[in-house]
Amino acid sequence: MQTREFKLRDDHVRLCDLLKLAGVADSGGRGKQLVAAGAVTVDGQPESRKTAKIRAGQQVDCEGVRIVVRAPD
Repeated sequence: MQTREFKLRDDHVRLCDLLKLAGVADSGGRGKQLVAAGAVTVDGQPESRKTAKIRAGQQVDCEGVRIVVRAPD
């Protein structure tokens, strides 16, 4: 599994936007499709909320990519 780090700019990011910003999905719409298809887990649990708030310290897995979310500087 490939691991990517994502550094937040604010206190959270929406899940569908994170997938786009981290390069897993080519658009926010594709990110929403991945979530709806059940292809996304957050901290090891399936996540079905497209706009779930992802915060620092969480891990998102999708299509063989693990996104580790870090706090802003």
